[in-house]
Amino acid sequence: MVLKEDAKDYLGILAGSVFFGVAYSWFLFPFRVSPGGVGGLAQVLYHWTGVPESLWMLGFNLPLFVVGYLVVGKQFGIRSLVGMLMSNTMCWIFRPDHLGFIPGFEGMVHNVASADELPRLAVFLTGRSDIDVLLASVAGSALLGVGLGIIFKFRGSTGGTDIPVAILKKHTGISISTGYWIVESMIILAVGIAFRNPVLLIWAYLNLFLTTRMTDFAAEGLPYVKAVVIITDRPEEVRDLIFKHLNRGVTFLKARGGYSMEDKEVIYVCVHRRQVMLLRKLVNRVDPHAFMVLHDAYDVMGYGFKQRTLTY
Repeated sequence: MVLKEDAKDYLGILAGSVFFGVAYSWFLFPFRVSPGGVGGLAQVLYHWTGVPESLWMLGFNLPLFVVGYLVVGKQFGIRSLVGMLMSNTMCWIFRPDHLGFIPGFEGMVHNVASADELPRLAVFLTGRSDIDVLLASVAGSALLGVGLGIIFKFRGSTGGTDIPVAILKKHTGISISTGYWIVESMIILAVGIAFRNPVLLIWAYLNLFLTTRMTDFAAEGLPYVKAVVIITDRPEEVRDLIFKHLNRGVTFLKARGGYSMEDKEVIYVCVHRRQVMLLRKLVNRVDPHAFMVLHDAYDVMGYGFKQRTLTY
């Protein structure tokens, strides 16, 4: 059983790494619009040396992984190493100049380099307009976010800025989000300076936003469950209707009215999105003056709900 779960995890990490490699090699690297991270540093060093970004990424990630393992601990374990190696390898495999053996692929590959740059190839886009840069940013960031989300969902990691952020958090106490903002901003600024193009800063921050949103979507999925808080003077009747018509369990929470200072019971219940309208009608039937608050719930574990993500 454990072996089967491990195999599933590694296949998931492999699938995410394919998206990761396609995003960087087909869209982000050719247009110099990487959303920070080790990929951003790698594209600068490619610009200076001509050594492929995938090799620079591996060169950065291996020592970062060792430092992270020694300083932070075992959270950077075998799955992190596998995810890092797979994702870096896919960046090399999916370089457009490595895929000429695919029938018809040559017609989708275009040179996007200008006179003062190293030759680069991009897939689908010609690089002859700002629209192509925008399309490359959106497509690359979306694919990168999907790839990262899948890798994270299966308990992998791509290394990179995860490690310095973890070190910053451990030794300075700053939050993870602040750590990412600091590290990624420094890299994005370095990219803009290296290429002497302030516009790249705007593209990079746009890509960073799109990537994080898509990462959340791929890792957690759409919120398919609503968590509902119901404040009513007739909680038992509302509970009975929920049992009868929605087949959902409820929890009574002890509360105290801030204005009346009276003790009361608040109902907490989770329902599928398609059941929200019926719940509203049922509550309104019993108590038209009831107060309801709905929240998105990304994963609910228990009777009547299917677990969406793996436990750690």
